[in-house]
Amino acid sequence: MSSRIEVVSVNTSRQKGTIKLSVEEIALDSRGVVGDAHAGAWHRQVSLLSEELIEAFAAANDRPTKPGEFAENITIRGLDLRRVGPLDRFRIAEAELEVTQIGKECHAEGCAIYREVGACLMPQDGLFARVIHGGSIRRGDIVDFHPKRLDVRVVTLSDRAFAGEYEDQSGPRLSELLDAFFAGTRWHVAIQTTLLPDDPDRLRRELEAARQDGADIIFTTGGTGVGPRDTTPDVAVQFCEKLIPGIMDHVRLKCGARSPGALLSRSVAGVAGTTQLYTLPGSVKAVEEYMAEILKTLEHLIYSVHGIDRH
Repeated sequence: MSSRIEVVSVNTSRQKGTIKLSVEEIALDSRGVVGDAHAGAWHRQVSLLSEELIEAFAAANDRPTKPGEFAENITIRGLDLRRVGPLDRFRIAEAELEVTQIGKECHAEGCAIYREVGACLMPQDGLFARVIHGGSIRRGDIVDFHPKRLDVRVVTLSDRAFAGEYEDQSGPRLSELLDAFFAGTRWHVAIQTTLLPDDPDRLRRELEAARQDGADIIFTTGGTGVGPRDTTPDVAVQFCEKLIPGIMDHVRLKCGARSPGALLSRSVAGVAGTTQLYTLPGSVKAVEEYMAEILKTLEHLIYSVHGIDRH
């Protein structure tokens, strides 16, 4: 990655489905690029590509290509865009952009380049962003790139594991499943693990501290039953501002059809601000069953709590 990232072209178009033309300056407001056909109250307000990817595409397809021909608003140089992930941010002069989508369907009939060579950069490499702060952007402006680290916490609650009577297995298995899931995505992920006794006060402090630190997702394992020390869901309900009962109800019914004891789980899912919380039972089998369903909606919920509607 180059130490210097800069804008090499800014581009606009008045109509959708046409190439964008290079201009001296663009102005960004809460709807995107002022005067551009793609501006609006949605998540794909501004599009970006890198000059390096455009040059590589032109060489591979023997087709000279200029900035704006892929309908990108901002062409930059010095950053491998394939390392950029969701919710990463770009600060350019006074403007700030947040990545909301990577790639999009290419409308082949309306794409001149696709009609000529049968390929396009935007489906895989186009970046789309919303405006966080407006401002003007010109060719030559320096780009500050700020990756978003997805902060994930895994908390195991077990008196016996905490006392060293046996090794925690559910927490490590949950971390393995998260690693495997995010390995196929562009998210920048950091996972922290913690082992606690079945103590509601310690759990409450752990959850609040994680939220204060900006944790994006918290998973707990253990303490979801009806025993005297099973208090995890009770703490979770107090912590969450909005509960999401559908996920856990679905898992309980699905697993309960095979094993009725699964219906006794009091697992909870919910959000507090932009922090997601999932409380899972403490067995490895349960972790695998619950995560198989939770991961289906995890990314959608990340976008949702950040106010990004991708429909």
